[in-house]
Amino acid sequence: MTRPVVGIIGNSHLINDQYLAHAGGAMNSEAVAQVSHCLPLLIPADPRLVTVEELLEVCDGFLLTGGRPNVHPEEYGEQYTEAHGAMDRCRDSITLPLVRACVDRGQPFMGICRGFQEVNVAMGGTLYPEIRDLPGRMNHRMPPDGTLEEKFALRHAVKLTEGGVFHKLFGAAEVMTNTLHGQGIKAPGKRIVIEGHAPDGTPEAIYVDGAKGFTLSVQWHPEWDAANDPVSRPLFEAFGEAVRGWSCAKKSGGLLKTA
Repeated sequence: MTRPVVGIIGNSHLINDQYLAHAGGAMNSEAVAQVSHCLPLLIPADPRLVTVEELLEVCDGFLLTGGRPNVHPEEYGEQYTEAHGAMDRCRDSITLPLVRACVDRGQPFMGICRGFQEVNVAMGGTLYPEIRDLPGRMNHRMPPDGTLEEKFALRHAVKLTEGGVFHKLFGAAEVMTNTLHGQGIKAPGKRIVIEGHAPDGTPEAIYVDGAKGFTLSVQWHPEWDAANDPVSRPLFEAFGEAVRGWSCAKKSGGLLKTA
């Protein structure tokens, strides 16, 4: 039986500082294949190579991954400074309209880290370029030293809205997560519901209010040890169920075609 397809948004990457590649973390593909039980398909996020319309037809759902480059501040009405870090305008031009199209169609997606921020920006929200510079905020960035296990270790709690979507999914009002990001939500976009906060107030879990499909997105990296982590596993399982639901409806002719 053919598995439904999850398009995994890739990032530009230089191999040996000179060979340009489209890359995706193996842990993203593993989480999609082994926990969501879907077929992982790496997407080159470049409008010269793919279109949003094609992606919507080929894929049943999308994983908006993390990535070192950030969303360009012009996408949310602010001027670029060095604090915003590296940018990827090609990825912006694919993911932002893709999010809006998925919301309109009810097609499932899940956002992780940069993907979480993309969802907020796509819905009209804004970002802080460097949240550790804000009074009272902790440093959420990846530790510069240590093993991969130490970098992805659980570092802070996330308090969830009582009775909310994430509370019901995780079966707990507070969960422990890793943290490997520099930017964060400043103002939530239209229809963005924030249901999780770090101890310093940083938004950590969101969804799009009124969307017909799965739109849960998190600021942390649930793809790390997704098969065993008690928070990551139910998130990827629920995402997989939503993708299978979309795929079945598409095969039965119950979905509208892209305009």
